[in-house]
Amino acid sequence: MPAEHPSDHPPAPAAALPEAGRAPGELLAELARLRDADLPVRGGQVTAYVYDTGREAVHDLAATAYLEMLEVNCLDPTAFPSIVALERRIVAAVADKLGGGSGVFTSGGTESIMLAVKSARDARPVNGKPQIVLPATGHPAFHKAAHYLGMEVVQVPVDASFRADPAATAAALTPRTVLVVVSAPSYPHGVMDPVPEIASIAASAGVPCHVDACVGGWVLPWLRDAGRDVPPFDLSVPGVTSLSCDLHKYGYSPKGASVVLYADEALRRRAYFAAAEWPGYTVINATVQSSKSAGPLGAAWATLNAIGAQGYRDLAENAMKAAERLIAGVADIPGLRVLGEPVAPLVAVASTDPALDVFVIADEARSRGWFFQPQLSYRGIPPNLHFTLTGVSDIEPLLAALADSAKAARGAGPPDVPSGLADALADLDLDSLDDAGFAGLLASVGVDLAGGGEPEMAVVNTILDALPPATREALLIRFLSALYA
Repeated sequence: MPAEHPSDHPPAPAAALPEAGRAPGELLAELARLRDADLPVRGGQVTAYVYDTGREAVHDLAATAYLEMLEVNCLDPTAFPSIVALERRIVAAVADKLGGGSGVFTSGGTESIMLAVKSARDARPVNGKPQIVLPATGHPAFHKAAHYLGMEVVQVPVDASFRADPAATAAALTPRTVLVVVSAPSYPHGVMDPVPEIASIAASAGVPCHVDACVGGWVLPWLRDAGRDVPPFDLSVPGVTSLSCDLHKYGYSPKGASVVLYADEALRRRAYFAAAEWPGYTVINATVQSSKSAGPLGAAWATLNAIGAQGYRDLAENAMKAAERLIAGVADIPGLRVLGEPVAPLVAVASTDPALDVFVIADEARSRGWFFQPQLSYRGIPPNLHFTLTGVSDIEPLLAALADSAKAARGAGPPDVPSGLADALADLDLDSLDDAGFAGLLASVGVDLAGGGEPEMAVVNTILDALPPATREALLIRFLSALYA
């Protein structure tokens, strides 16, 4: 046989598994390197996505509890009764603060909303495509649920204070309406919809009403306990039939923890799925997922009990005081204003000066170590920056960063968007581009998917802001595809 040459066996591609397993230390070091470009999850400089108690012992406990339950499979509660015991305790604690009822522990707000929508659809069969009546400020998870479940969203306008309009809601009801939605509060602006009025309208029509309290459900009741005036919003309100509450937001649990509550246990059972049309094991699911780790369940239970009622009252009050200080501080920054009147620690800041661009402010803040979440304009609501404040938000440094970033943004001026680019993108045949071609298009406007580092997104956000929502969505889908290609 001829002698082998090294070139006969080229090195395996980077994506291939190693022939022999790598050392644990080496793998953990690589994970740490991969996280170098990630936003920090502690310290309060990221004003979205992450929730920090500032109590390291609580976070360490949650991690330990997560690991304790990591390999327990929630697929079969008869095989692992610990998951039943933990879920009962968590759901009972949430129901105790949010008006009673029974519920399901889920992986997050989107799954909680998906189940609430499924329950409503299955409980109220209609002729034709079932409809969800949703405020313009309602979370996209309802659009996602409608897309997955073969339903239709009917959007209703909000008033000048960004609250859902009861009269418009009543006018939007049809024989195909299976669910009416309100937010407590809406995520973009921290504003509470008029829950009692709209729930009453839904009840009069015999339609279920869901309260999306994913972001507010575990902060509003503690603010009320602390003596603040919180409008009624939970299952104690007549006409409210279901409610979603994320524990991985203001419950400060690790990600993967939410609860959907139902006023009627029969409606809760509509969320379940069972299958017996096969010769294998018995399939009965309370959630969209089947096999899943009980890690988030254990971590959520440990977090709730470690913080306790007084801890949540303190964290909620601290977060709301931070929001109020931010609102007052924004008034002192020329060219900026707060949208609406937040009832929860969520604040949206818009520009009043055409020379001061919020997307440029976001980029300037990112270069200074802060993340301010950009929000595009929609139905007359201007583009803005979203701030989620937590119990450890350090507002004075945040305000200083915001003021400094605004000053720099004013000096830089609005983004320089090539003339006609938005129109060209609106007319672009995206199907004619593969992922590499789309990545090249992004690179031409300054977004290098392979470059790493901190992207300058002002141009991209400005272009998206000039496009209709359907075109935005098509471009975002292609962006995600190219990012992972």
